[in-house]
Amino acid sequence: MLLKTFGWSFAITAIGLVAAVFYGGWQGFGIVAILSVLEISLSFDNAVVNAGILKKMNAFWQKIFLTVGVLIAVFGMRLVFPVVIVAVSARMGPIEAVNLALNNKDRYQELVTDAHPSIAAFGGMFLLMIFLDFIFEDRDIQWLRWIERPLAKLGKVDMLSVCIAMIILLITAFTFATHAHQHGGAHVDKAQTVLIAGIAGLITYMVVGGLSGYFEDKLEAEEEAEHEAEEEAVRSGKPRSAVKLAGQAAFFMFLYLEVLDASFSFDGVIGAFAITNDIVLMALGLGIGAMYVRSLTVYLVRQGTLDDYVYLEHGAHYAIGALAVILMITIQYQINEVITGLVGVVLIAWSFWSSVRRNRALAAAGGDAGSSEKTEISSGV
Repeated sequence: MLLKTFGWSFAITAIGLVAAVFYGGWQGFGIVAILSVLEISLSFDNAVVNAGILKKMNAFWQKIFLTVGVLIAVFGMRLVFPVVIVAVSARMGPIEAVNLALNNKDRYQELVTDAHPSIAAFGGMFLLMIFLDFIFEDRDIQWLRWIERPLAKLGKVDMLSVCIAMIILLITAFTFATHAHQHGGAHVDKAQTVLIAGIAGLITYMVVGGLSGYFEDKLEAEEEAEHEAEEEAVRSGKPRSAVKLAGQAAFFMFLYLEVLDASFSFDGVIGAFAITNDIVLMALGLGIGAMYVRSLTVYLVRQGTLDDYVYLEHGAHYAIGALAVILMITIQYQINEVITGLVGVVLIAWSFWSSVRRNRALAAAGGDAGSSEKTEISSGV
């Protein structure tokens, strides 16, 4: 099972490390290895959240996620995306941007750094909306009840998550503008850039997430009336109608997964520049890490880990919230990637341990723990 799930990741690791040696010698080997570990540590929460979505898909779409999705993640986000950023921000052609990335690495890194505020605003708002929608939803299983119970009540207010996200974006943009003005106003236009990029992230979430949720709801309704739908399809001579609906639902959930992965990859791509400004080594290292994140996602789904450890998804969403805040802060201040990775790892480890404690308590009580005991366990302390 382990080899079947992680086989491609092991193979890509071997190929990537060999390519790194041929391209940059043993120094290149070390850089690619470090970048791979960085990407995995920063994206473990991504794998947990992805697994929660992927488990709703059939085996075919899980394979699509591991094939087409990997191509998008590795070549699109880790190789093409940094070049596109430079091309757009510096208003140059894609060929010129590639030439700059390969032959003038310092200037290339400078241009990507200049584009960081808009990247952070877009990714931060997208991830923040994921966290807010999760935390405001009323759930049967709650981890930190003292936080989640009152917030679930507040979540009954329509569009609350959007309002809070917009307030945070306005505060961030205004603070950035004030900060720039105090330094002579040379970069005061960045405040407008942050605002536009943040709104774009919010709109992207609402469109892609909304379509995904819409088709997911339709799919669930279809499954409830599966037998009736099949009989009607056979009578009408159009037996593919139900399959087409499932395909639509799976496609938009797949699209949602890809946008989610893109938002998660922003911090990894930007953080990689602290280690190297060589786009080839960066793509190799982050690409290897992305492969492991995808394999880990499938492994969590097939092992039923999220069902066995019920607080893992909570911990991952809290990590997403922390990452969103960190991305917004990095618009002004530099934060070490180690801190970003550790925050996510600590939150997920804490939720995992809380899940273990819950399982032990339920087992000790014969699977029927008292309500007071469940309340104590659900507090996560």
